[in-house]
Amino acid sequence: MAKAAAVEKVSTFLYQGTDRRGAKIKGEMSGKNQALVRAELRRQGINATKVQKKLEIKFLSGKKKITTQDTTIFMRQMATMMKAGVPLVQSFEIVADGLDNPSMKEVVLAIKNEVEGGNNFAGALKKHPNLFEELVCSLVDAGEQSGALETMLERIAMYKEKSEALKAKIKKALKYPISVVVVAMVVTGILLVKVVPTFKELFEGFGAELPAFTQFVIGISEWVQSNWIFGILLIAATIMGFSEAKKRFPAFNAALDRITLKLPVAGEIAYKATVARFARTLSTTFAAGVPLIDALTSCAEASGNVVYRDAIIRIREDVSTGQQLQFAMRSTGVFPSMALQMVAIGEESGALDAMLDKVASYFEDEVDNAVDGLTSMMEPLIMSVLGVLIGGLIIAMYLPIFQLGSVV
Repeated sequence: MAKAAAVEKVSTFLYQGTDRRGAKIKGEMSGKNQALVRAELRRQGINATKVQKKLEIKFLSGKKKITTQDTTIFMRQMATMMKAGVPLVQSFEIVADGLDNPSMKEVVLAIKNEVEGGNNFAGALKKHPNLFEELVCSLVDAGEQSGALETMLERIAMYKEKSEALKAKIKKALKYPISVVVVAMVVTGILLVKVVPTFKELFEGFGAELPAFTQFVIGISEWVQSNWIFGILLIAATIMGFSEAKKRFPAFNAALDRITLKLPVAGEIAYKATVARFARTLSTTFAAGVPLIDALTSCAEASGNVVYRDAIIRIREDVSTGQQLQFAMRSTGVFPSMALQMVAIGEESGALDAMLDKVASYFEDEVDNAVDGLTSMMEPLIMSVLGVLIGGLIIAMYLPIFQLGSVV
């Protein structure tokens, strides 16, 4: 029974009653069940005459999704509270009051109740595996056991902030070309469905054969007008199929990861980002006192690329047999020489975590530079494609008008 109660969902209850002076009072309180809310009200000197669960109309006030940024802010604020000497449970209350996302606030209060009930911080986080990955839970556990939770929370916050900054750089490289391509498709569709038919009616009165290019564009326009529903369904089915394949088929994900690394420019960005993520994760876990074998396990899970995940698993097996990390990394053939040299220096000097931190910072800067270079290169390329696409349609429509002289 105690185990079942431990996982009860925290809800909001409405209460009415009287305070110590006998004055009527009403309000809201979060709790796992009605009995616990009544007990808490009694502790506060409130004699509750009515306690009922607050009705939530989900289709009107749907829960806001919890993002990685929300959990990162939570870790940073907890680190700040703990470093300031605020007790853990009180830190949860202060952080929850300052959160803008109600869903994240509910999670923080649930974690607080778990800790108040006797569970440790890491155990409470593990109740939310979709929000806090195993790596974060392991680091919090290590911090609690070593008595340096505030330091560990600081490292976790820094790790998550660096990781999110790296992801933001990758998204920055993809956002511009994707948005332009979508706009180009929409504009092209409007021209083919609305503009080209108007010109077609005009051309029918010319009494002469239209240029081949114009006929080709009119043919595309007619097909789009007849099959636009099929086209939209095909695009939607392709997107959904791609998404489902990524979720259900590991082999598809593996092939996608390998292809990504071989792409001309994007592959170089993915390669540097993966090396930076590996170095950042290993630096954080190793500095936290996590054994190297366990740290490599966390790195494999956080690598984000099947090629590097398999390589890190091989490194872990080699290191477990007594081989040095630098030689195990070199044997995989997927790490740059700069990273190998820095790891070698770190192992020899006993400052492996510091050297890995430098590797992570270096490759994060490299990703930033590569993203800026890709954006600069994509701008003229995209403009050229748009010019050919939109300009081609316009030329196709005006070409018969330019040739009117030969018809008269």
